[in-house]
Amino acid sequence: MAEKNGTGSARQLTVRHRGRLAQIGIYFGKFIRMFVYQSDWKVLPMAALIAGLVGFALGSGFGKTMEGTLTGAFAIVCVCIWNGSFNSIQVVCRERNVIKREHRSGMHISSYILAHMMYQLLLCILQTIVTLIVLYLVGMRFSGKGMFTPWMIVDAGITMLLVTYASDMLSLWISTLVHTTTTAMTIMPFVLIFQLIFSGGLFSLPKVVDPIIMLTISSPGLKAMASQTKINDLPYSAVNGMIKMVDSVEIGGRVTVGQVLDIMQDTENQTVVELRAVPIGNKETLRQLCEHLLEKDHYQDLRSETLTGDVTVEDAIRALMDLEEMDEILDTEIGGITTLGEAVDALAASDSIQDLRDEGIVVHMTVGDAIDMIGREETMARISETASEAMYKPDYAYTSENILGNWLHILIFVIVFALASIITLEFIDKDKR
Repeated sequence: MAEKNGTGSARQLTVRHRGRLAQIGIYFGKFIRMFVYQSDWKVLPMAALIAGLVGFALGSGFGKTMEGTLTGAFAIVCVCIWNGSFNSIQVVCRERNVIKREHRSGMHISSYILAHMMYQLLLCILQTIVTLIVLYLVGMRFSGKGMFTPWMIVDAGITMLLVTYASDMLSLWISTLVHTTTTAMTIMPFVLIFQLIFSGGLFSLPKVVDPIIMLTISSPGLKAMASQTKINDLPYSAVNGMIKMVDSVEIGGRVTVGQVLDIMQDTENQTVVELRAVPIGNKETLRQLCEHLLEKDHYQDLRSETLTGDVTVEDAIRALMDLEEMDEILDTEIGGITTLGEAVDALAASDSIQDLRDEGIVVHMTVGDAIDMIGREETMARISETASEAMYKPDYAYTSENILGNWLHILIFVIVFALASIITLEFIDKDKR
């Protein structure tokens, strides 16, 4: 009977600790049961909640402006790192004694870690799907065609999966290093802060820390996500908000005779075009024209038109007439001229006016007046375009080399952390506890 029992025990050990591949299946099944019966599935609704909060807060500017998209991409990477980190931070240390006992009975550490890798990959895939669905529902859309698939959301999902999985493997390694779940949870916030600060995205860091940035999962994750959203092609709208804030700020300025003439010859400015078309009747000299414009009531609307800053047409006419050097020019005959534009062109073409182009008037205007003088819509568009060009980053360029390079960078982290976990756990028998 004892022999039979002895044989039975031997057979049980043989069945339990057969080859490495068989052990992978055994432990993978164990982890699936833990997912179902020990409430490990709770990580999925938690991922949905975090994604919903982030998407609700940042979804409005994502894919529309450069800064809104960068902030959104950073937040998505943070969500992925958070999800992956808390998937496995306690999985090894919480059953350290069981692992030690089974290892002494014939368990292969490589099989145990590979089973964890398979299970954690499945968990990360589910989290990525849940996160993408929730982000879509709250308005953070990944629309258009991807670089490698017909759908951008799939390309973005690959990046999110890789970041989540690499963070998962990092936490798995940490879990093999520490002996208690309390220690693991104490270390975890510092790891998260390190990943986020040294992402190289939102925070301005000195060049000396570039080698440290290369050691973070967040850096290639953010670069890949920013590249996929074509962030360099989006407008940088923050500058528009800053301009609106200073729109009413007064600035000093000096408008010269030459500038007034140049403005009145700007045929791309619709206001100037309308002013130039004003009929002036038949006047013999420029002085008579100026006096006529200043005296007649039906030119009141014309006189109040603003040329630049606080300088109106009336201000410009009176300033020109007050200059002693203009006396000879004002007596110039202008026969045959019938519109204000023709008079301005004749004055600008006069040889005598060239020496007076630098004569001017000191004026006070607001930033908004200066922009309106040039044309607000065109100015704002140009400023936004210039700001976008200045904010251009080669690391965020929408190229297959950029995206694939960052994906490979993250995959290297996955492999390194997995190997580190196997090596660390191989020394579990030396644990004195």
